[in-house]
Order: sequence, then structure tokens, then C-alpha cells
Amino acid sequence: MKFSVIVPVYNAENYLHKLVESVLQQTYKDYELILVDDGSTDGSYALMKQYAKRYDCLLYTSPSPRDYAAS
Repeated sequence: MKFSVIVPVYNAENYLHKLVESVLQQTYKDYELILVDDGSTDGSYALMKQYAKRYDCLLYTSPSPRDYAAS
């Protein structure tokens, strides 16, 4: 059974590596890791893009500014 791990990310540049590595080290491999940038002003979004290129199970997204106004 495949499942998704969804993680909101806000200015987590210094912690993102630890998070991603922790999930990737799990023994169960039928999952996807979805990182959702929540308007970070540091390098979090760039790191998310790098990880997504390296790992097929990792996806990333960033809501549009319009979505922020709606919430």
C-alpha cells in the first residue's frame, strides 16, 4: 500500500537535509514524500528542487500568492 508523507516547509533550509534523510532511511519504501513550501524566504525552495531531481519519491510544490490570500 503506497502512502504519502506531506510536510509543510517554512524557512527550514538548515533542517531540510535531516528531514529528507530521515524519511529516505525508512525500511518501508512504497511512499512519496511531498514537501510544500509555505512562503519560505531562505533557500528551502531551492533545496526542495534539488532533492526532487535526485529522488524519484520526492515531490515539491509551492502555493501561488493567490493561495496565500485565500487562507
